[in-house]
Amino acid sequence: MARIVVMGAGIGGISQAYELRKSLPAAHDIVVAGDSDRFEFTPSNPWVAVGTRREEQVVVDLPDLMKKQGIEFDGQGVERLYPGENRLELRDGRSLDYDYLVIATGPRLAFEEVPGLGPDGHTQSICKTDHAVTSYEDFERLCENPGPVIIGAAPAASCFGPAYEYAFILDTQLRKRKIRDQVPMVFVTPEPYIGHLGLDGVGDTKSLLESELRDRHIRWFCNARITSVDDGRMHVTEVDEDGSDRRSHELDFVHSMVLPAFKGVDAVTGIAGLTNPRGFVLIDEHQRNPTYPNIYAVGVCVAIPPVGPTPVATGAPKTGYMIESMVTATTHNLVAVLNGESPSVKATWNAVCLADFGDSGVAFIALPQIPPRNTNWASRGKWVHVAKVAYEKYFLHKVRHAKTEPYYEKAVLKMLGVNRLKAS
Repeated sequence: MARIVVMGAGIGGISQAYELRKSLPAAHDIVVAGDSDRFEFTPSNPWVAVGTRREEQVVVDLPDLMKKQGIEFDGQGVERLYPGENRLELRDGRSLDYDYLVIATGPRLAFEEVPGLGPDGHTQSICKTDHAVTSYEDFERLCENPGPVIIGAAPAASCFGPAYEYAFILDTQLRKRKIRDQVPMVFVTPEPYIGHLGLDGVGDTKSLLESELRDRHIRWFCNARITSVDDGRMHVTEVDEDGSDRRSHELDFVHSMVLPAFKGVDAVTGIAGLTNPRGFVLIDEHQRNPTYPNIYAVGVCVAIPPVGPTPVATGAPKTGYMIESMVTATTHNLVAVLNGESPSVKATWNAVCLADFGDSGVAFIALPQIPPRNTNWASRGKWVHVAKVAYEKYFLHKVRHAKTEPYYEKAVLKMLGVNRLKAS
């Protein structure tokens, strides 16, 4: 019988472990190797950062829960992968052997690429829940002493939705506290235009998000490269379409949240044949690494080329639905391999996203994610906020109770015409 290790305990890793446990006989061992003892529902972090969610509401303790589901769990964290030996070296020096490995680590946050960026520098982050908790503390200081705010993303970022979410959620909370008039806000992004999202736009996201920024009196800079951050001051350069410097700015702030670029985690970076130069895992159409066919990968750690060149580097996002699509494809293909068959299932890589704005939101569907598309749709309304809250409740319920695909999710996806899988 096989020993399958899932490296990572986030949205992709937990979903992968649950689907494998549900799909395989108990004689197969399923092991999750996380880097802590808890699951964090990352999409809730913008709410944590303004205090409308508490940390304990969006995290789940894993060791006892995994044991109850018949899944081994280790939260020590992986120091290094040795694919030629089918072995993970853990941070405490122990080794974890596998027959098959699914890499679902998410990214390493590359704050170091911009001097002064990040929680160890001068800006806040919502990429991890503990970062969001720290950001909330800074938000409360802002409310006590209002002043300028800068929200945005660093060069080579690939996850823009949460930056827009945080800007609009922050605006909503400042208005509720009756101090929005004392807080000038600026949005700084490497995107060539507002609403690009690393996807060359979806439907009418350009005009929808521009309109939202105007309505909320948030200025913006596109094709913008953050070059460095000092205490209370950000250095930003706008570039022309050919990438040449056009104009530089020194922007003051008392509160700033900037999403960093992503890289692959240190445990896999630099392994020939496994990862690209930025450490993302190379996969074929069946989520399998071409060099090491017993290694699969899902989620943000997967190498996906950008939709197209941009004057300032941007990456392609991996939305929650796309990640679950990869998970389901990987499950089917591992089951096939264990039954002596060839993998034949592909993830659809569709982008389905709900971006909450605190009192409304924007939803978009890109089928497939990379243009040209069969469906290219975006819409704005208060219903998106309601839907995002419902999705949070669904996913946390899924983690706590190992429910992998409730009937209502199937019904909604069928209504939207979204398929999770396709055959070769």
